[in-house]
Amino acid sequence: MTNHYQGVEEFSLQDETWCGVTATSSAAKRILTLSQAGLVVRFSVKTSGCTGYAYVIEQLDNPQADDVRFESNGCVFYVVLSALPIFDGTEIDFVRQGLNQSFIYRNPNVKTECGCGESFGI
Repeated sequence: MTNHYQGVEEFSLQDETWCGVTATSSAAKRILTLSQAGLVVRFSVKTSGCTGYAYVIEQLDNPQADDVRFESNGCVFYVVLSALPIFDGTEIDFVRQGLNQSFIYRNPNVKTECGCGESFGI
C-alpha cells in the first residue's frame, strides 16, 4: 500500500498490533441517521490547518474500492484505507453541546492539536 500522508508509516491490515476503529453508541446513532436512504458514511483525513490534518466525514452512495468497512454498536461505517494508520485505535463519538453538535475523535495517535481544535498532528 502506498501511503500519501507525511509521517505515517506503512502498515498491513494483517499486522498483529492493528486496533481498528470503533464508534460509541451516540456516534452509532448519528451514523445510522446519516446512513438513511441507502447512503454510507465514510471517514478520512485531509492535510489542513496549522498542525497537519483535519478529519473528513462524507455521505456516499457506495463505499469506494479503497474503503475498509467497520461495524460498531450496530452501525456500519467506512474509513479510507490510506487513512487507517492515522485512525488506528480511534474511538469516534458524537456530542451535542447546546446548539452545537459534532463528531469527536479519541485518537491515540494524535501528538499535537491546534488551539482552535480544527487540526491535529501525528
